[in-house]
Amino acid sequence: MTVDRIAILSDVHGNMTAYDAVLADIRARGIARVINLGDVAGKGPRGSDAVRRTQEVCEVAVRGNWDDFLGTIPDDGLPEMIWWRDELAPEQREWLAALPLSHDLLVSGRRIRLFHASAQSPHVRVRFQHSAAEFDGMFRRTEMTGDGPEPDVVGYGDVHDAYIETTDGRTLFNVGSVGNPLDEPRASYVIVEGVVDSPDEAPFGVQFVRVPYDIDAEVAVARDLDMPTADVWEVELRTAVFRGRQRR
Repeated sequence: MTVDRIAILSDVHGNMTAYDAVLADIRARGIARVINLGDVAGKGPRGSDAVRRTQEVCEVAVRGNWDDFLGTIPDDGLPEMIWWRDELAPEQREWLAALPLSHDLLVSGRRIRLFHASAQSPHVRVRFQHSAAEFDGMFRRTEMTGDGPEPDVVGYGDVHDAYIETTDGRTLFNVGSVGNPLDEPRASYVIVEGVVDSPDEAPFGVQFVRVPYDIDAEVAVARDLDMPTADVWEVELRTAVFRGRQRR
């Protein structure tokens, strides 16, 4: 029996300092398979570089909410949104918008479904504090996920808040955020371990990994590039406090 390991990450948001640190940690562990759950660009200063790196190293990427709308921002939109839009090449915006919305795996007899935010849409959010109905909805077949069998395990990103929960034999986990974590300042990703493509039960694991990175260097990049809202971005990176909560 060959046990495989797959790294699953999300929400890079153009933070290449964190992304490179996470990818270096993945390589150091001898993991070759990487899946990206979206929001590659936007919010941070180097979305274009993050897209290129994702295309180079990730065997699968799914579409996040930022990936979905960055290419639709009008010329009279908010200045910061236009900056993040134009920081990407036109073909990169097209690539992001064409990414699939979900991805299924079979590992150690468990059906795993991965998407950005929910089974409804990359724009419908399910937070760490959620209702039983919201939990149940993450496992349902929808127009977005298709007609395949309902999963036993669901992994997602979007809320930048890593956690795992098992209820009635179903496991829901959030991988947290590489580039903009909002539960603690260190980058987060998940390793799924088991026998890939096997319908037979076998050992299965979900491991959370925290990776420190040079926040000072990332803040300096944002300021050197005159990124809008760089001051708010800096506070989020250093404190893991969402900008909306900062204002309150």
